[in-house]
Amino acid sequence: MSLSIPSSTTLLLFAGTAFLLVIIPGPNMFFILSKGIVSGRRAAFASAFGVELGTLVHIIGTVVGISALLASSPVAFNILKYAGAAYLVYLAYRAARAPESHLSESASEQSMLRTLGSAALVNVLNPKVALFFLALFPQFITPDAVSVPSQALILGLEFFVIALVLDLLYATGSVAVGRWLDRNPRFHVWQRVGSAATLVGLALFAALA
Repeated sequence: MSLSIPSSTTLLLFAGTAFLLVIIPGPNMFFILSKGIVSGRRAAFASAFGVELGTLVHIIGTVVGISALLASSPVAFNILKYAGAAYLVYLAYRAARAPESHLSESASEQSMLRTLGSAALVNVLNPKVALFFLALFPQFITPDAVSVPSQALILGLEFFVIALVLDLLYATGSVAVGRWLDRNPRFHVWQRVGSAATLVGLALFAALA
């Protein structure tokens, strides 16, 4: 694979586009915020890193051509979209059945791994990110059959860094909000309902996007 680095102008334009995509509210952002508010710092940061593991899946898919396959098949894209919505409904069901609890930073390693995996899957099945890599991402690639994979890899890693920084900021902010709410007794009454309702709303967003 011949290495071809995009121009500085392309890198800057792509950075701006990636920034706008990540700050637009969607399943990834709300998943991180809800985890930080309800479960605390470790869960928030596990969610942020999990989401970006999902981003790496999108990047690898783009480099090897899976995105091109999805772009040429509306049926495949719809399967991805509705699978994401169904998974969010499943997470809402789990949230509704979870016991009420105070914020805890001593969550088990096993629960953090589950959070990491759930966040990664939310992003892999996120139609907003999939649409970005299917529709907008190719606009920043110079059409050269030899260098396309290396361009896609460089731009993908740029997206990964920008998204990770912003997701970690969301995680930090969500923890501060969660600690403030944790001092309010009503928060513990409504946390399960609120988490479940948020996830159902995200499922509808994903399905109708």
